[in-house]
Amino acid sequence: MDASPSEITAVVPARNAESMLPRCLEALSHSGVAEIIVVDGCSTDRTVEIATAAGARVLSDEGRGLPWARTLGVKSSTTRWVLLVDSDVVFGPTGVADLLTELVEEGYDALQAGLESVAGPGYWGQALAHHHRTGRSRNWFGLVATIIDRELMLGVGFDDSFKSGEDIELRWRMRQSGMRTGVSQKVLVEHRFAADDFDFALDQFLMDGTGLGRMIRKHGWRGARLALLPAAAAVRGSALSLAGGQPRWLRYYLAFCWYNYAGMAKGLGRAG
Repeated sequence: MDASPSEITAVVPARNAESMLPRCLEALSHSGVAEIIVVDGCSTDRTVEIATAAGARVLSDEGRGLPWARTLGVKSSTTRWVLLVDSDVVFGPTGVADLLTELVEEGYDALQAGLESVAGPGYWGQALAHHHRTGRSRNWFGLVATIIDRELMLGVGFDDSFKSGEDIELRWRMRQSGMRTGVSQKVLVEHRFAADDFDFALDQFLMDGTGLGRMIRKHGWRGARLALLPAAAAVRGSALSLAGGQPRWLRYYLAFCWYNYAGMAKGLGRAG
């Protein structure tokens, strides 16, 4: 079956993304997608101005968070497929077309591009990028740069109680329903970090941990094994760092483990 980017709407949630958004939108504009919808999260910088100047249709999530923003963008689209893409992602010239071709030809229900993470010169950004490039999570399906059938996405939907970790929760439900999801080994996108300081890394750790805690709270014993993930990732990353003669990353993995569990405790303690 022939498929074209002209049958895709790109949905880009963005909040205070003025440093990331221009390259993301420029790449999407050259990809041949039918429309770009930027869902703004009550930004206080030039995000809306940049999106408007790039020719995107701009909506507001009214501060309701990332899952709601993605849903709003998908509902507002009119094409067969939607491309859920974060503002820190840059597609190559043929990336969108190639990802759609792979999805159709390989029979996926949803397919994410592979991520090549890059960062600035700061230690914490470099450590995050190193972890993303070498960790097992790089092969876990998510929503960073993903094509999915519009009606399928609306049918599956998000659990609105998740403000982080919604991609993990969605992946579980899709697989339980027998849907085929995956991460492309052929199409890679540039995945950037908005900052490379400790505060940015800390926010990532806490959000990830909170999402895991919420998953365990929701799924009970079936989700309990998720409690092992931060420790397992920290042990694996530390071992690889030592084996590769890069002990400088040990400080990162210690903080990663500690603050993921702090976030997990928060997620476990929240009311359903």
